[in-house]
Parts: sequence; C-alpha cells; structure tokens
Amino acid sequence: MNEFKVLEIKESVFEDNNRQADVLRGELKKNKTFLLNLMSSPGAGKTTTLVRTIEALKDELAIGVVEADIDSAVDADTIVQTGAKVIQVHTGGMCHMDAYMTEQGLHEMGIGGLDLVILENIGNLLCPADFDTGAARNAMILSVPEGDDKPLKYPHMFSIVDVLLVNKMDAMSFFNFDLQVMTERVKKLNPKVRIIPISAKTGEGVAAWADWLCTEIKQWNTD
Repeated sequence: MNEFKVLEIKESVFEDNNRQADVLRGELKKNKTFLLNLMSSPGAGKTTTLVRTIEALKDELAIGVVEADIDSAVDADTIVQTGAKVIQVHTGGMCHMDAYMTEQGLHEMGIGGLDLVILENIGNLLCPADFDTGAARNAMILSVPEGDDKPLKYPHMFSIVDVLLVNKMDAMSFFNFDLQVMTERVKKLNPKVRIIPISAKTGEGVAAWADWLCTEIKQWNTD
C-alpha cells in the first residue's frame, strides 16, 4: 500500500493565526491599548452601537476604530463623525478578520496614544468566531428581531464571547423574543458571559455597557 501524508490545512491555518494573535495581544498590552473585537450579523446594529459607545467614553478614553468590510466605506464615514480615529479595511472577499489583517489595520491607523481600539468585524455569525484577532475581549451584538433561537443555530459564536449586547430592546413588543429563554440558552454555552440588554436607538443600557468596558480596560492594564 502506498503511503502518503495528510495535511490538515484548516488546523494549520488556525494554529498559525493563533500564534500571531498572541504576539499581537502582547504588543497591545505593552502599549496599554485595549482591543475589542465586536461581532454580529448584518443589521444587528454594530455601527449605531459603536457610535453610542464612543459618545459615552470619548471624554475618558482616546478611541480608535478599525472598520472591516468586504467593500465600501459607509460605516467608516459614519464613525469618523464621532471624532474617533478611524481606518477602513477591505478584506477582498474574506468573511472575517484574522490576526494578520487586524495587525495591518492597527499599524496603518497608528495606535500611539490610543486607550481603546474597537474592531468592527465583518457582519456574520460564522467565520469571525473561528479567528482570534488578538483582541483583549470579544463582544457580540444580538438584536431582538433576529430571534431568541440564534444561540441554538450559531453556538460557537455565543460560546467564545465575553459580553453579549442584546440590542433593539425598544422593539421587544413587536417581536416574539423571550429574553429569559435566550439568556438560558446562552448561559448553557457560556456560563461566564455578561449579558447586557441595550437599545442603541434610545440609549437604554449604554451606560451599563460603557461601565463594563471601562472595568475590563482597567483590569487589562493592571494584570
């Protein structure tokens, strides 16, 4: 029988990316720059939530944003109006950001003097969950119109995040969404996750989200 070697490309890609992510995380820690990886499906309200977050924290922190999209600069055009430092990254068809792309975006933007950088990842609940970007914390937004069954359909995404923002709470009366059921489903996957209901439209819950983020940044800088 002829012998041959089997090369697991996916495993190799992940291992290489994870090593680079650890290197990047170490460099960011030395610089005292906290990187937040923000993920969601399209339309969940990442950009609006990001604007609210910057408004809540811009007097306390120097903030930068890496906007990742397959194409266009619509979100970057919105974020730049907040006064935050922004760079647009086009992924050339890739459905996620990895550590190498994130590092390139940070380098081109320049992180000197920045306390917080938020990576607005590509909008989907599959690929971004697989790739470590080098972030200090992973955040996800689930919007009420998406339904409370999303943890059942995309368990990996919910299992790897540190905080889950449940957005569009102002629309609860229009949708069949059970916050308690959703919470129970997420906690089975990820017992330590912090769940914060918000409305980026009305500002509900934004203060609690900003407080959580500030606490994590302080802890990151003192560990």
